[in-house]
Amino acid sequence: MKKALLILVAITFSFNCFSQEENQESSKSNIQTYTPSKLLKKGQWDIKWFNNLYTETKSKFNGVKSDKARETYFTSTVDIFTGISNNNNFNMGLLLEFRSNAVAGRDALDVFSFDGERGTARSGFTSFAPAIKFNPIKSVSNFTVLTAFHIPLVDNESEDFLPVNNNNGVFLDQNGFIFQNRFFYDYSFAGGDWQLFSELNTEYNFGKEEDSFANNSLRLTPGLFLSYFPSSNFTILALAQHSQLIDAGNDFSQDFTALGGGAKYQLSDVLNIEALYTNFVRGNDTGLGQTFNLGLRALF
Repeated sequence: MKKALLILVAITFSFNCFSQEENQESSKSNIQTYTPSKLLKKGQWDIKWFNNLYTETKSKFNGVKSDKARETYFTSTVDIFTGISNNNNFNMGLLLEFRSNAVAGRDALDVFSFDGERGTARSGFTSFAPAIKFNPIKSVSNFTVLTAFHIPLVDNESEDFLPVNNNNGVFLDQNGFIFQNRFFYDYSFAGGDWQLFSELNTEYNFGKEEDSFANNSLRLTPGLFLSYFPSSNFTILALAQHSQLIDAGNDFSQDFTALGGGAKYQLSDVLNIEALYTNFVRGNDTGLGQTFNLGLRALF
């Protein structure tokens, strides 16, 4: 009788533990569960609309830091992914990009005028990219890779065919192909209130050297994001990113480091919203500005 009672208690305890784990998993929001390291299940869709406004009034070229007339670059992207494999280890998607830029001292919000004023502004759809996302190491489920091939839609980078760092043209976007690989990994600390996310973005730019300032070069951008969850539906985060353009084909290279922070909020079971801010704290042969970012994500 004692033995039967012990077995019954053990089964009840195991069932309760399993139920608690299941409830904890189901109670997690999308912002906790579906980090960039997480792959979608078959039939799931992930659509993200992300907007980045970068504005600068300072730059550093050839070791000299100086003030400059304001330049503002607005980038709006739509990333669409869906799960297509039965074992949930392969996603495919499409990346779309629109840009609007205003220079020559125009106000930062003039990028939303879309007026195309010659010599001070340009805008338009600039690239698209078919993409896949997969888990290369089955035993490490929170490590994934995104591979994309960006195809340019611009005829020339600057209005008058001049390189990006020449003040006589309005730069729109790179006129070159980009083979991109992004490596994602996240780690959740015990208790679930803290999460560390890391990323390494690699971009190989190629094409005719005269078409783009960055062609025949490699850009490496590592980043760290530390998130704290006061609740399952809300997180605040701090971030650090560095970008290094190596050995451009026309002897142009650059690097910069940005620090920032932001927040994400789960609006509903499907929608979440995020806001981020970064400041370029250092750099070489680059502008030194700030970014203001707003994103909306639907996952269903």
